[in-house]
Amino acid sequence: MPLSHLVELTTVALHNGASDLFLAEEAPARFKVGGVMQESLGRPVSRGDLTEFWKLCGADPDQDSDVDAAWQMPGGPRFRVNLHKHLGRLGAVLRQIRTQIPTMETLGLPEEILTNWLSRRSGLILVTGPTGCGKSTTIACCLEYINSTRSTHIVTIEDPVEFVFTDRTSFFTQREVGIDTPSFETGLRRAMRQAPDIIFVGEIRDATTALIALQAAETGHLVFSTLHSPNIAETIDRLVHLVPPHERDSMLSLLSNQTIGILSQRLLPAAEGHRSTLICESLEVEAAARDWLRAMDIPALSDFIRRGGNPHNKSYQQALIEAVQQGRVTSAVALATAPNAAEFSRALRGIS
Repeated sequence: MPLSHLVELTTVALHNGASDLFLAEEAPARFKVGGVMQESLGRPVSRGDLTEFWKLCGADPDQDSDVDAAWQMPGGPRFRVNLHKHLGRLGAVLRQIRTQIPTMETLGLPEEILTNWLSRRSGLILVTGPTGCGKSTTIACCLEYINSTRSTHIVTIEDPVEFVFTDRTSFFTQREVGIDTPSFETGLRRAMRQAPDIIFVGEIRDATTALIALQAAETGHLVFSTLHSPNIAETIDRLVHLVPPHERDSMLSLLSNQTIGILSQRLLPAAEGHRSTLICESLEVEAAARDWLRAMDIPALSDFIRRGGNPHNKSYQQALIEAVQQGRVTSAVALATAPNAAEFSRALRGIS
């Protein structure tokens, strides 16, 4: 790809705040902005364009089929690149590796809840939600808050690295799966020998990673991780069912004792403009909540969140109603994503 054309496309992507740039052979470039795909008005990307770009990234389009790489825009930011083939055609997806980390206020995160959780010295904090809902950005925001307020050693194991941190009060060791360590499990095991205070493991994908993360929390570390689960109830269910039945009591005991809180988030179209707004469900695990979690009593936990006795607990429906009342999302958008449309409509009208 002529370098000037690639620079032009990445410049447009950056200018529009795109999270991803998609290049496909014989098709216009596409950008994802606020979770919405937009098509470039420029000329289609040719096979010759992509062949040159693959080579620029150190890949061979004749031999390779799927390659993770990096590319730096001349005089600009670095991008994480996935090079791939689909139906025999070349493609690429670029995502900026960011150094400017937004604040909690900018993202619309629940500051009071998170700053309370981040003040803890040990335990597990989980951020969950579907792909593309901003989990990595939320974690980065939390780590940057700690970076500015506490003197700690923060070890991250990520796939891929999406934010590059600048050491401030804290010191970072950032490791990428496939480049610096072969897997989350191995990286997490090795992290325990690197004198960390805080550990971020990009995603819990298996039982071993989950158990090591919980054991790290048990031995005095503050641990962050993510799961691709849509809400708090399913997060707990998914974690517990990672292990075989005979190990579930042990998993539940660790979860109930070591979990500080779970933040489950979704991005919805904002009421105004083309951006998105963040909707967060939260559970702080303490007192009775620990007993219900240990007993795997999901209905009791869900009811506990809905009752709102702890200001750090909020159901998805409560967060949706707040977003509508604040004018951040329309009632139509909220209704379409509400777990129970009839119940949501009644609650929005103030009928309990």
